[in-house]
Amino acid sequence: MSEITIGIDLGGTRIKAVAINQSGDILHQNYQPTNDGDDSIWKNAVLNAVREIQDQIRDQNTVIGISAPGLPNSQNTAIAYMPGRLQGLENFIWSDFLGSKTFVLNDAISAMMAEARFGAAKGRKNVIMLTLGTGVGGAILIEGKPYQGAFNKAGHLGHLVIDSEGEPDVIGIPGSLEDAIGNCTILKRSSGKYNSTLELLQAHRGGDLFASEVWLSSVKKLAIGLASLTNILSPEMIILGGGITEAGSDLFDPLEKFMSNYEWRTGGNRTQIVKAQYGDLAGAVGVACFAREMK
Repeated sequence: MSEITIGIDLGGTRIKAVAINQSGDILHQNYQPTNDGDDSIWKNAVLNAVREIQDQIRDQNTVIGISAPGLPNSQNTAIAYMPGRLQGLENFIWSDFLGSKTFVLNDAISAMMAEARFGAAKGRKNVIMLTLGTGVGGAILIEGKPYQGAFNKAGHLGHLVIDSEGEPDVIGIPGSLEDAIGNCTILKRSSGKYNSTLELLQAHRGGDLFASEVWLSSVKKLAIGLASLTNILSPEMIILGGGITEAGSDLFDPLEKFMSNYEWRTGGNRTQIVKAQYGDLAGAVGVACFAREMK
């Protein structure tokens, strides 16, 4: 069996493909537009991405991993549940279509796998990761392995309840962490003043008191959520990824202050919070790692 593994990240706008070796080095990569709509188009785009890399590595039989939104089936051979996007993805068996053994994993768990094997959490055993962007995604690593749970829906940490009196989020959970800090609710949280978290941060940095109140309230709620997760899972590290982490010290400094108030630090132990190291290719690299371990 080849030491090289192919990873495909099936995103809403782009398909990212990589070939990695056992050390995590990216040997080849390519990008294809997704063209979400006609499923024959984006499925063939995945096929083209795979064929291009197989030609480059001169191996038509290497194992493949596909990172995608949604919940995989119990065998991780297909996405079993993904309503509203990428029509034709549900229950599509990629091994049959690509002609090579193929494993499928949720995109947030794939990103965590990249961090766990070669990134910020390399060598760690118990880790959680949250991606802060339009929404809030998540993933869990227990004893060095990705935890998917019953029905493969574990890790949806953005749907943790922060405010039981809050409005229901997209899955019906009231006052979720996703709604507390995700870019999807910034217009509502800022009473219509800001269209994006970036706009909010620029105003906060400029000394706007209202912007600072909205931003720090969101970070406080993030800290409450993270502190709650440390009590449930007791991780040694929390990784934060996604576009909102580009706030840098404007996020991590107040977050640490709030965590010092809310985290139960028994025996002086505290959970390390770090920024994700992998960026655009995290899903592709991570699912390639997963596929190698599954084979």
